[in-house]
Amino acid sequence: MSDLRDLYQELILDHNKRPRNFKALEDANRTAEGYNPLCGDKVKIFLNVEDGRIKDVSFQGSGCAISKASASVMTESLKGKTVAEVEALFKRFRDLVTKGPEAAESADLGKLVVFSGVCEFPARVKCATLAWHALSAALQGKNQAVSTE
Repeated sequence: MSDLRDLYQELILDHNKRPRNFKALEDANRTAEGYNPLCGDKVKIFLNVEDGRIKDVSFQGSGCAISKASASVMTESLKGKTVAEVEALFKRFRDLVTKGPEAAESADLGKLVVFSGVCEFPARVKCATLAWHALSAALQGKNQAVSTE
């Protein structure tokens, strides 16, 4: 189990140092911002949704390693998925970080499973889910800031 945790930690640190899809998306047709007032994490999600499918997604922002890595892995996981698939994925991810891998159908989560240890640190759940809440607001067309509070 220690080797697995080390691998998870390494992947989170890599996505924090070299976040994927970290840019403004010029052809975004939906955006939303998220803010965690407890620790100062900020994120802006950019989406290009066509025919009910995520054509492209990116983010910008600043925050802790968990917050930034979660947004990075999230963007990699969403491209090509339908809005319904993304909503289901968010529910499974939220279950993973709040209840643990047993409750989350973690086999379907791909790289997102690296955040399974977050459930052991309740204060970090908001860090891990910030980008997801902003994503949800963007999908709903709410072009406004969402807060973890």
